[in-house]
Amino acid sequence: MTKSELIAQLAAENPHLRQPDIELIVATIFDEITAALARGDRVELRGFGAFSAKKREARTGRNPRTGAAVPVAGKAVPYFKPGKELRERVNGGEPQPTGRPARAKVEA
Repeated sequence: MTKSELIAQLAAENPHLRQPDIELIVATIFDEITAALARGDRVELRGFGAFSAKKREARTGRNPRTGAAVPVAGKAVPYFKPGKELRERVNGGEPQPTGRPARAKVEA
């Protein structure tokens, strides 16, 4: 799903909101996640997952064409760890509610 598809889906599910407002909401959420990662913070969305930035140390790489050694600078790379509920839904299981025991179904 692309960002524009996400906006279109949200607009279809929320006809009381204007599309420019939805675009602003989506852009603001992404901008805030990006800014937090740039500061070195972790962003956790309960039931979905956590975004963080992992550090990669400087290393010596190889030019694939010539085989010559090339220094590669250290950097931070974005990392996403899915939450338990997201993993269960993707794998076809129903997520268990967290924080309270599941209630038994009563058939009439």
